[in-house]
Amino acid sequence: MGCGGSKEESNSFSVTSSSSRGEAHPEYDMLLKILVIGDSGVGKSCMLLRFADNRFTDSYISTIGVDFCIRTIELDGKKIKLQIWDTAGQERFKTITTSYYRGAHGLIIVYDITSMDSFNSIKRWLIDVDRFASPSVLKLIVGNKCDLNNKRAVDFKVAKKFSDEYNIPILETSAKDSTGIDDAFTRLAADIKKSNPVNK
Repeated sequence: MGCGGSKEESNSFSVTSSSSRGEAHPEYDMLLKILVIGDSGVGKSCMLLRFADNRFTDSYISTIGVDFCIRTIELDGKKIKLQIWDTAGQERFKTITTSYYRGAHGLIIVYDITSMDSFNSIKRWLIDVDRFASPSVLKLIVGNKCDLNNKRAVDFKVAKKFSDEYNIPILETSAKDSTGIDDAFTRLAADIKKSNPVNK
């Protein structure tokens, strides 16, 4: 587990596994690249911090470009290493962050349940996904900050209707109280593993 600085990744869309490499790997059976996108301030970095290190901070520090965290989980007796990339939400970093769409196995599109603007931006993010990511990439929509239900601006029924129209799963999370964070990353990883022909 842990976080680190950004670096360039392979652009090919393939799930790295010990079996596909023809060698035993002591650390993991499969390596998955997951990209977290969404407007600035929706809590992407806090989600990663909670998932990778089980920590939370109220301090808001905007991500500059791209950062990443790593955590290994177990699914169906297999060790799955998740390389999770945290992207900056600001428009000025778009040329940097869109290059990281290539080679991603999964994408989490995050909005803030207290911000209708961040929810409305999902359509714009999905346009970028269609332009820059592999057609095979699996997606998950996440409404973060559900601990602030008294300040809710986006009704879950509205969000669910939207996600159904795009045929993308949706769930709500709170990085602050750890609600649904593990579920979000584990669910997407499980869907990717299930869709990978090597593991059928």
